[in-house]
Amino acid sequence: MARVPALAVLAHYLVGYRRTWRAGVFSSFLLPVLTVLGFGVGVGAYVHRGVEGVPYLEWLVPGLIASTALQVAMAESTWPVHSNFKWIRTYHAQVAAPLRIGDILAGHLAFVLFRVLTSAATFVLVTALFGALRSPWAVAVLPVAVLLALAVAAPTFAISAAVPSDSYLALLFRFAVIPMTLFAGVFFPVASLPEALRWLAYATPLWHGVDLCRAATLGVAPQWSIAGHLLYLAAWAAAGWLLARRVFQRSLVV
Repeated sequence: MARVPALAVLAHYLVGYRRTWRAGVFSSFLLPVLTVLGFGVGVGAYVHRGVEGVPYLEWLVPGLIASTALQVAMAESTWPVHSNFKWIRTYHAQVAAPLRIGDILAGHLAFVLFRVLTSAATFVLVTALFGALRSPWAVAVLPVAVLLALAVAAPTFAISAAVPSDSYLALLFRFAVIPMTLFAGVFFPVASLPEALRWLAYATPLWHGVDLCRAATLGVAPQWSIAGHLLYLAAWAAAGWLLARRVFQRSLVV
């Protein structure tokens, strides 16, 4: 591990998580159960015809998996990153180790992706127990969730590193995460939106993740091309990485 410094950074976060993971195990299973019961079963009871010819629970589940990946990625990329700069200054200690900026960034992003992967896998397991996954291709939602997480986490790292106060991070959830969750096809088809809002939904990384996850769990073709979805999410991830690296370099290297 010493030969790959980014893995040493990842190990640092995993050691800390080893002390705290038990506190989140119950909620990791409880949240998907409550969400499926509340939205899929509860609301689904009123959507008798389903959506696009599919029972509402089965149509909803992939959107919930994608939105969970988004929310976990954002939660792990906001206050933890900001605190590493402003409060506990972990990044400053790491750069003095010395570690390269790329190692620090890659190691922390790898931990975020680990958290997203475990959360998404738990959600898939719970929904499979409810019989809400139609296709064996449902396992493909795991790499999709990871790519979606990287697409949103990388630019969020840059924002969290650049803002002067953590109050800006609450605005990020209020004006980015919540609107994306509501209007990017998680709970109802984007096609039902007015055209202007529809194109805004298409521009968000979440819609691309939702469409890929829905195609995988239902065993159907996505609304957009698979390659197009993957390239779009990869473009967000690459641009976010470059921006985050630049902000980290400016903040940590004098």
